Amino acid sequence: MTKFLPTEFSAALRRFAAGLALALVLAAPAAAADTQPLVSAAWLNGHLRDANLVVLDIRSAIDGSKPETFAQAHIPGAAHSDYDKAGWRVTRNNVPFMVPTTPELEKLIGDLGIDENSHVVVVPAGVNVLDFGSAARTYWTLKYAGVGNVSILDGGLAAWKAAGLPLDTGAHAPSPAIFTAAIDNSILALAPDIETIEQSGGATLVDARPASFFFGKEKAPAAAAYGHIPGALNIDSAQFYDPAINRLKPKAELAAIAGELPAGATVAYCNTGHWAATDWFVLHELLGRNNARLYAGSMVEWTSNASRPIESARTKWDDLKKKLGMGS
Repeated sequence: MTKFLPTEFSAALRRFAAGLALALVLAAPAAAADTQPLVSAAWLNGHLRDANLVVLDIRSAIDGSKPETFAQAHIPGAAHSDYDKAGWRVTRNNVPFMVPTTPELEKLIGDLGIDENSHVVVVPAGVNVLDFGSAARTYWTLKYAGVGNVSILDGGLAAWKAAGLPLDTGAHAPSPAIFTAAIDNSILALAPDIETIEQSGGATLVDARPASFFFGKEKAPAAAAYGHIPGALNIDSAQFYDPAINRLKPKAELAAIAGELPAGATVAYCNTGHWAATDWFVLHELLGRNNARLYAGSMVEWTSNASRPIESARTKWDDLKKKLGMGS
C-alpha cells in the first residue's frame, strides 16, 4: 500500500481536481458558453466549423422566397427548412398554426440534423418584422422542444450578404439525428390558461398585433371574431423592430417599450402566434422576463369557441364599409 506524506497527498489531490475540471470542460458542449439569443454575422462566420453548430435557414414565401431561393445562395453548410411549409406550425382539431405534437417535433428537428447538444442558429431572410417573426417562432419552438442552445442571426441573411461573407449554392439534405424532445411547458400558454387568467388574473396578456386588429377594425381570415381578449394590453411587435436596419431596436429602447407592462407574468398572443413570438423573444430572451409565455394558438384558437369573451371597438359603420368594399 502506497503512503503519501501530507504535502504529497495535497499535491495529488490538486492534480486530481485539475484533471477532473479539465474533463468536465472538455465534456461540455462547445457552443454552450457562447450561446446568445442574437449572434452577429461575424460571430457566425467565426464559428461555422464548430462541431455542434447547425445553421438553419428558414426562408419561405412569408419573406418572398421561392422554392429555389435557398439553392441559389445560402450560408455555407446551412440546412433549409421552409418555415411556412415544413411543419413548424400544424393544423389540429381544425385549428391552423398550432404547435406540433412531440413526435412531430422530434421528427422535424431530428431530420434537420439537430440533437440535444446542437447549437442552432436560425437564419431568416432579414427583410422585415414579419420575417423576424418566423425566426422568433422557430426559435421558440426549438426551445419548447428542449433544444437548449439556440440563436437568431441578427439581421438575417441580408446582414451576412452585407458583410461580404461567402455564400454557397446548391441544396443538400442534412444527415438526420436522433432527437428526443424534453418539452418545456413553462414557455407555452394553452387556451385553458387564458381562461383562468380571464377569470382570476395572474398574468398580463400582451396583444402583439397592429392596433387595427386589436380594436377590431380588421381580423385575420382564420379568426372567427374581431377584437381582442379582454384585459389585454397592445404592444405591436413592429414597435420592437427597426425597419431601417431590419433588426430589433437596441436593448434600452426595447426595455422602454416593454416598460408599460406591469411586473409579473406575461402571455403574448396575436392571430396565430407569429407576431407574438417576437414579443415573447424580446420579453423572455432579451429582457429577462422569465415568466413570459407564448399563447401559440392565439386569436385563431381563442375565437374557435364562440363562448370565449372578446372585446372590440368595431362599429356598424365598420361592417357597412366592409360590405361596400371599403374596409376589412
